[in-house]
Amino acid sequence: MADVMTGAQTRARPMTREEKKVILASSAGTIFEWYDFYLYGSLAAIIGAQFFTAFPEATRNVFALLAFAAGFLVRPFGALVFGSLGDLVGRKYTFLMTIMIMGLSTFIVGMLPGYASWGIAAPILLVGLRMLQGLALGGEYGGAAVYVAEHAPAGRRGYYTAFIQTTATLGLLLSLIVILVVQSYINGHYPMQPVLDLSGNPVLLADGTPQMITAFNAWGWRIPFLGSIILLGISLYIRMQMEESPAFKKMKDEGRASKAPMREAFGNWKNGRIALIALFGLTAGQAVVWYSGQFYALFFVQNVVKVDSFSANVFIAWALILGTGGFLLFGGLSDRIGRKPIILAGCLLAALTYFPVFKGITRTANPALYAAQMVPVQVTAAPGDCSFQFNPTGTAKFTSSCDVAKAALARAAVNYQTVEGTGPATVTVGAVRIASYDAGALPAADLAAEKARFDGALTGALGEAGYPLGAGNTTVAKAQHFFDIFTAQKLTLIAILTYLILLVTMVYGPIAAALVEMFPTRIRYSGLSLPYHIGNGWFGGLLPATAFAISAQTGNIYAGLWYAITVAVMTVIVGLIFVPNNTHKRDIFAHDR
Repeated sequence: MADVMTGAQTRARPMTREEKKVILASSAGTIFEWYDFYLYGSLAAIIGAQFFTAFPEATRNVFALLAFAAGFLVRPFGALVFGSLGDLVGRKYTFLMTIMIMGLSTFIVGMLPGYASWGIAAPILLVGLRMLQGLALGGEYGGAAVYVAEHAPAGRRGYYTAFIQTTATLGLLLSLIVILVVQSYINGHYPMQPVLDLSGNPVLLADGTPQMITAFNAWGWRIPFLGSIILLGISLYIRMQMEESPAFKKMKDEGRASKAPMREAFGNWKNGRIALIALFGLTAGQAVVWYSGQFYALFFVQNVVKVDSFSANVFIAWALILGTGGFLLFGGLSDRIGRKPIILAGCLLAALTYFPVFKGITRTANPALYAAQMVPVQVTAAPGDCSFQFNPTGTAKFTSSCDVAKAALARAAVNYQTVEGTGPATVTVGAVRIASYDAGALPAADLAAEKARFDGALTGALGEAGYPLGAGNTTVAKAQHFFDIFTAQKLTLIAILTYLILLVTMVYGPIAAALVEMFPTRIRYSGLSLPYHIGNGWFGGLLPATAFAISAQTGNIYAGLWYAITVAVMTVIVGLIFVPNNTHKRDIFAHDR
């Protein structure tokens, strides 16, 4: 009862100056780390054109996304390395190391020569820098969450750590705003430039004129990366002023620090079971809701609904601005009613509402596309001709006539049905029937002609069916500038996107406090970091590739949501059964199992 009374009393008092300093120091540095990390994701297509020049455009984009995914896939290894250091040498110095690695890696990306200058070394170094960023981020989150939680009074851990939870969203928002500002300025003041081939000659279009790109795409994209060195300096200065966590200092003074935190955290069933419960009962579901509400929503608006990238960034940015306060709201609420009910409620709401919400995005943002999707489209193919196009590494080849047809329809955001047939696959749009081709069986001389024939026929048929494939679509939502949002269509779209952000805040706001309270002090940094980063780096990081594969396989642009829904429902079931209740009432200084 004493701990409950303490919680009630501390919830009522204002934040002290020292507590504000702790939150500022941890949150500011973490915002800058997420800013560094998200810059690449936001500019992946542009970077792909610079560093994977030797490959066709589609392959470039795949490799660019693969380099982005590499940062997610190595995060659990960063959690192991820096989590162990955090429990051995302390919280403060560990995440001083992580922010230095992250900041310098980002700055070097801005200086790195492209493929035309350094050849294959350029993309190899780029992927290496992305992996360093992922390793650093794997150690950053655990340090910041533990540091703030161990400074927070007993009854306000959810509210205090919620400031850390805002940092990922604020980092994404900061990166979007910087990109929008720099892009607008560069493209407004500098002329377009010709695209050059590997020999330095202009790439010519079919009519003999040079292919042109904007100055931002040519070189301006480097400015946000180079500017991160300023943020690194600010972050290091702030963090150098911080003191070590009182819980860690007390534990060290009493000689209770772990000598082998990795073995102690995961080498026995007692603590290993806690990590498994944290992963499957909390962080896996939290991750897919978080990625769906922010990254997949941005991807969906741009690539499926066909809103231009500038407008999509504007709409997402406004949703982030309107919804970010939810982190503090739900973090504070979790101090009263517990972490588990809020996180699991967010997962359940996501599972129940994702289909109508994403359909609402299409209907609102691109009414012409939504109407065209009512036209029946059919792929007729032999049973063995169709593959499940799951390609998280970007190395698989899908060349059969069925795969070629399905990939083309998925890129055009077409809903279709697959029926069994014989021979090469065909696509039927309304009354028009188009034969596909086997890209793996044709000689190079014939492949380009067959591709042009198929793409041209498919584009014409989809255009006749009402699909808005050109630049003349006047129904699609478009923002001319950051404040160009005051129409019914744009405000409705922002409201829908804000709902997705609020689901993110429900599952993500209380998660740091929930994880901190599950592990004892001596292995807390190590213990919470690994399940958090497996959940977010793997379950969340694989969401785009998995969702695309499911959509292409089923012929339904919304079917990819089943991945997020399935994982969220799994987390609700596991969480209800195994995640302990009322961890918000625990004294984490005394609780040392």
